[in-house]
Formats: sequence, structure tokens, C-alpha cells
Amino acid sequence: MFFKFLFDRIVSFLGLLFLWPVLIILAVLVKVKMPGGPVFFVQKRVGKDGKLFTIAKYRTMTVNHGGSSVSVKGESRITPLGAKLRKYKLDELPELWNVLKGEMSFVGPRPDVPGYADQLQGDDRKVLKLRPGITGPATLKYRNEEELLATVDNPQEYNDTVIFPDKVRINRYYQNHYSFWMDIKIILATVLGKHFEYNGEII
Repeated sequence: MFFKFLFDRIVSFLGLLFLWPVLIILAVLVKVKMPGGPVFFVQKRVGKDGKLFTIAKYRTMTVNHGGSSVSVKGESRITPLGAKLRKYKLDELPELWNVLKGEMSFVGPRPDVPGYADQLQGDDRKVLKLRPGITGPATLKYRNEEELLATVDNPQEYNDTVIFPDKVRINRYYQNHYSFWMDIKIILATVLGKHFEYNGEII
């Protein structure tokens, strides 16, 4: 995965270099439109080999909301600006720093809070050998995850029993069939909002 390693470092560096005005503007917007709280949402996530690392995203929720780790579209704790940031994935831009540091990759499994990936057993646990990604095939399949969870009676249960196991299955396939050019295709599909066939299903 030498090309993946090189690509991650070069592109994340260039991204931070050229996007810093956008990063500052977004930070100011969060501070102005969502006063009384921090600009960034900071949280420990499970990374490669099960090691915890700190992820930072632009804050999209009200302060001290006390909600669950599963987000549902339309819930009151997500602010109007936060909803727009989440829709266009702009809240994820600070993760370029995690990619530059080698804690994340552009493509890979999304980093979970403790209690999910770190609890996997058997062959499923092999996905921890991957660096978590900003995007990935499972992320693309569930790009409308918040809308999907809004249609079920128990979003937390549905996430834990249906969505999370399916993401593990997809990430296992990605790990076993890794291709640098597939990474490029996944990144382009993410940026352009396109769908394509992956392992016999449309993501």
C-alpha cells in the first residue's frame, strides 16, 4: 500500500495548504452561528490496530445536548448550519490533519467510537489493520444513513444490529480486494456524489 501511504500524505498536505481560507471561514461561521460552544467537536475514536486517537470536526450540534452516538436527520440537537455542514461533509475537513499525521487515510472504514470496531471478534477484527478513512465503500453505501435511521422506530438498535454488521462486511471485502485505483474511484464518487457498482451492489 505504498501508493496509498504516499497519496494520503501528499494530498492531505496540499488540501490543508490550499483550503486554509475555507477552514478559517467555516470556523468563523460556526463561532458566529452557534455561539456559546467550541468551534470543534473533539472525540476519541478507534484507529488502526485498535489504538485510540483524537478526531476533530466542526461542531454541528447544540452544546450539552446529551444525545446518543447515533445521529438522525431532523433531530433538534443538530443546528441549521450544522445540518448544511453535515450534508456537504464540510464538517469532516479538519480530518485532513488526521490523514497528514498518519492516523487516518482518505479511504477506509469510518473511525468508530469505542464499543464497536474494538469489540469485533475473529476474522472481523482484521479490519482494525486498516487506517480509518474519511470515506470508503461502506460510507458511500450509507451516505444517507441519518435519513435511513429517521425512518425506523429504534435508530440505535437498527444501527447496532443491521447497519454496523453490514459495514463490517463491506470493509472486510475492501480489505481483501484493495486497489489503489478503486480508492481513487471511491474518492471521486464521494466528491461528485456519484453511485457505482461495488461487489455486486450499488453504493
